[in-house]
Amino acid sequence: MRISINVARQELELFTADGACIRRYPVSTASNGVGERNGSGCTPRGRHRIRARIGADAPSGAVFRGRRPTGEIWTPELAAAYPERDWILSRILWLCGEEPGFNRGGQCDTMRRYIYIHGTGEDQPMGEPRSHGCIRMRNRDVIELFEWVSAGTPVEIVG
Repeated sequence: MRISINVARQELELFTADGACIRRYPVSTASNGVGERNGSGCTPRGRHRIRARIGADAPSGAVFRGRRPTGEIWTPELAAAYPERDWILSRILWLCGEEPGFNRGGQCDTMRRYIYIHGTGEDQPMGEPRSHGCIRMRNRDVIELFEWVSAGTPVEIVG
């Protein structure tokens, strides 16, 4: 398996080892556009891999903070009570850059920036850039994707 994320199209595609596209999902990448620098709030480009899969047994809408479940389940009421939160829900696929000096190491390290593919609130639009750098997906979509991929799966992000 491999994943391709096209920022311009706001789309994630899942490919088999022989190159067949088996899934397409709408996503939401960074509202600040693409970029690799720490603190930029941008979605990093280039070759990555899934470093860790988090939340395998969590229910849909489970809230994560610091990669740990809080015990909360996202609802519109919970979102209204905490409007400042950046909701990380259901599953986390933590990305690690593969290109030293570009998206790995120093001030451009994707993993140290905590860039994930993750679920988000159902009130958040897909197909338009709205995140703080991560790749947001619908909860049902990230749960499905999570079942197809493993740690080490290649991820290419193109701007």
